[in-house]
Amino acid sequence: MILTKLAYKSLLNRRASVLLTLFTIAISVMLLLSIERIRVDAKSSFSNTISGTDLIVGARTGDIQLLLSSVFRIGYANNAVSWQSYKYITSQRGVKWSIPISLGDSHKGQAVVGTTPDYFKYYRFAKKQQLSFQQGGAFEHLNQVVLGSEVASSLGYKLGDEIVISHGMGNTSFHHHKDNPFHVVGILNATGTPVDKTLHIPLAAIDLIHAGRHSSHTLDEHDEHDEHDEHDERDEHDDLIGEPTQITAFLMGFDSPLYTLQIRRNINQYKKEPLLAIMPTVTLKELWQMLAIVEKVLLLFSSVVVLVSLLGMLTTLLANLNQRRRELAILRSVGAKPWQLFTLISIESLLTTLLGCLVGAALYYIVMLISSSYLQSYGGISVNIAMLSYYELTLIGVIMAAGFIIGLVPATRAYFYSLSDGMSIKA
Repeated sequence: MILTKLAYKSLLNRRASVLLTLFTIAISVMLLLSIERIRVDAKSSFSNTISGTDLIVGARTGDIQLLLSSVFRIGYANNAVSWQSYKYITSQRGVKWSIPISLGDSHKGQAVVGTTPDYFKYYRFAKKQQLSFQQGGAFEHLNQVVLGSEVASSLGYKLGDEIVISHGMGNTSFHHHKDNPFHVVGILNATGTPVDKTLHIPLAAIDLIHAGRHSSHTLDEHDEHDEHDEHDERDEHDDLIGEPTQITAFLMGFDSPLYTLQIRRNINQYKKEPLLAIMPTVTLKELWQMLAIVEKVLLLFSSVVVLVSLLGMLTTLLANLNQRRRELAILRSVGAKPWQLFTLISIESLLTTLLGCLVGAALYYIVMLISSSYLQSYGGISVNIAMLSYYELTLIGVIMAAGFIIGLVPATRAYFYSLSDGMSIKA
């Protein structure tokens, strides 16, 4: 107890150098915990790029290829799904909702998705969060478009602006649909997913502008015709869907997981056309395994940060020890034993490490609270701010143990200091 009190007062007496060492340890602990939390939550958020969707159905291809084309807008779908098959499959028992999507168009390198109003109602991301609007709302007419947050910010669009989409994905456009411009009616909030880089238009508009009708009719004319002449036959929702010949893929949600497995098997054995149904959560995990190098890099970076911090701590302790030789000699002169000096230096290093870990943990929570919304909006990482996990507590325990072991080096040197070593120091 006496040695602990003496170690505490010694640290206060050397508070400038101690605070520097403590700050170094705190920063390393904060970085280690932050990187570990981001690593874990990045993996979880990647698996939740699309959430709450039980099945994704498209033409038969590879699981990952279908996921990349339908969710990440990467690559191309080799074939399409007939509208008749879509209607038949989604009419099966247990289907709670479905979202058809049609790809193949773009605007200044950004993907255009033809879909229905159900997209904004049922699409989920990051632990079943629903899409929300920063400005405006969902499209209600054929010539309207809803923009992802990044499309609006990077291209400088606002509500009411006119947009011309082009046939072809990415920066390769084969034809511009200048006769059928779209008007911005909604801008989505940032999600950190491919939705941010997507333009959303009615599914029926995709069919109309590719059916050759734009040469004699525009979407405005067709929309006006529907409102006045066909209002009794088709409601507004059906006008936005139309009767397309085919679609790229569709998303499905079910009342029960049992229906998911049963209908998935039936789709994969569908005889009228070759189709593939994948479970996005499973396929996303498989895709992450292919990107496991990211985890390894983050773990390596964490280890390097801690190692550098501990080496810095060792350097500081050894430098301080050289300056404290007279102090240690005075303690020896009043009766302190070598083992007591060894214990004193060890306690000091342990207290410094403990305080550094506590301050680092506090800084970690502050940083996570400040950056969580930014990471969600721009990095797509949904940060789970909770009590430290067993693994994170183990990491802190390892740091404390390493700090204690490093403190044994100057403590051992102090043990072998003789009384004359401190008294004979030259000024």
